[in-house]
Amino acid sequence: MTSHEQIPTLPLDEAAKAQLIHAAGVLTTLGRVFEQAGHELSLVGGPVRDALLGRFAKAEADLDFTTDAHPDAVLALLEPVAETTWDVGIRFGTIGARVGGREVEITTYRAEAYDPESRKPQVDFGTRLDEDLVRRDFTINAMAIRLPSLELVDLFGGRADLAAGVIRTPGTPHDSFSDDPLRMMRAARFSAQLGFEVAPEVVEAMTAQAERLSIVSPERVREELMKIVMSPAPRRGLTLLVDTGLSEYVLPELPLLRLEADEHHHHKDVYEHTLTVLEQAMVLEAAHEPASGPDPVLRLAALLHDIGKPRTRRFEDDGRVSFHHHEVVGARMTKKRMQALRFPNDLIDDVSRLVELHLRFHGYGSGEWTDSAVRRYVRDAGPLLTRLHKLTRADSTTRNRRRAIALQKSYDSLEQRIAELAEQEELASMRPDLDGKEIMRILDIPPGRQVGEAYQFLLDLRLDRGPMDPAMAEEALRAWWAARP
Repeated sequence: MTSHEQIPTLPLDEAAKAQLIHAAGVLTTLGRVFEQAGHELSLVGGPVRDALLGRFAKAEADLDFTTDAHPDAVLALLEPVAETTWDVGIRFGTIGARVGGREVEITTYRAEAYDPESRKPQVDFGTRLDEDLVRRDFTINAMAIRLPSLELVDLFGGRADLAAGVIRTPGTPHDSFSDDPLRMMRAARFSAQLGFEVAPEVVEAMTAQAERLSIVSPERVREELMKIVMSPAPRRGLTLLVDTGLSEYVLPELPLLRLEADEHHHHKDVYEHTLTVLEQAMVLEAAHEPASGPDPVLRLAALLHDIGKPRTRRFEDDGRVSFHHHEVVGARMTKKRMQALRFPNDLIDDVSRLVELHLRFHGYGSGEWTDSAVRRYVRDAGPLLTRLHKLTRADSTTRNRRRAIALQKSYDSLEQRIAELAEQEELASMRPDLDGKEIMRILDIPPGRQVGEAYQFLLDLRLDRGPMDPAMAEEALRAWWAARP
C-alpha cells in the first residue's frame, strides 16, 4: 500500500482553488508528469498556507513541492517540461527549475536533524509524505495539496491553527527546534508577518533552547532577522526574541536597552522608545516625501539608533540622566554587530552613518543654524539625506503635544531651508569653486597631497560662504597658500 492510499485527505475549498488559478498550468503539468511516472508530488508549505489565507494570488509567487522521487529522478522528469533546471541544492534533495515561466523547487521527502556540534543539517531522504510533513517547522506550513488531484493533506490541524491565528509545531517543539534551531526565529518571524500568537508551549521551548541558536550560521540568522524587521509588525517578532532570550544570540544590544529604572534618576524607556521609533519610521516610508516601499536601511537605523545609550549612561548631580556621544558609540557598535551578522558592506556603511547623524538636527533649535551649517548637514548626509529626514522625525516620541509640534515645525523649517539652498546652489553636487587642475595651475604645484589640502580648503570655504565667482575663489586660494607655514 502506498503512502498516498494511507494518508487521509480533505477536499480543497473553492476559495483556495481560486487563489491557485494563476499557477494552475504548472500544477497540472507537473502533477501529471510525476503521476504518470509512478511518483507522488504535492504542493507544500508556504504556497498552501497562503492559498488558504487568501494571500497567494500573485503571479510571481514561488512554488514549493515535495515528492518521493529522488533528486536524479526529479531532474529526469523535469527535462521535457522545464525551460531550465538547477541543482545547487541537490545534496539537500532540492532541484530548482523554471516551468511555464515560474520558478519552482522540488524536494525529495526528507528527514533532517542538527548534530549538537554542527551548523549544517544532516539529510536523509524519506519515502512517505506524512513523515516529511511531521518534520516541518509549524502546523500552518505542514499542509500539502496532492497533485494533480488538488486534495488537501492536513494531518496536524494546520487549517484550524490558521483560523485561530496560532503558531504551533507538528510534533513537540523540543524535537522541532532540535532538528533546526533557526525555527525558533521563524516562529518570531511568522508572528510578525501574519500577526499570529505563538503557542505557550512553543514559547517555553524557545526560551529553554535559545542557546541552540548559536550553532546556526550568521548568514541564516541575518536573513530571519531581516524578515522580522521588514515585516508588517516587527515589534511582535522583536519582542518575542527579547522575551525568550533569543536576542542574546542575534542582537544582544536590543535587550540591554531595557535600562533599569532608578528612583532618583528618570529617563524614558529606551527599549520601548526604540520600537516606537521603528514603527514611526515605517509610517514615514510612505507618508513623507519622497515616498518609498519598506526600506531596510531606514528600519535598521531606527532599530539601532540608540544602542550606544547603555554604554554612555551617566547619572548627573541634578537628577538627570545623560547619554553623551551615544550616537558616535552607537555607530561603532552598529558596524560591529552588522559585520558579525555578515551584512553587505554598503548596508553597514549606510546604517552606521545614519546612527551617527541621527542627533545632528537637535542643534538646529528653532532655526538658528547658519546657511553654512545647513550646507554641512546636507554634505554630511549625502545620499542618505531623505532617510535622515525620516529617521529624525521618527525619533520624536514625546507625549508632550506642544513639544512634539514644535519639533516637527522646526524640522519643517530645516527641510524648507535645505530646499531653498538646493535650488540656489545645487547642494546635492556641492564642489569647490575651483577644481584640481585649476588649483595646480594657480599655485604652480604638481599632483599630490597639497592639491588635496587646497581642495578641502576651498570646499570648506564653499560650505561657509556659498558659491563664489572664480576670481574671488582664486584670491582666497592665493591668500590661504601664502599664509601657510
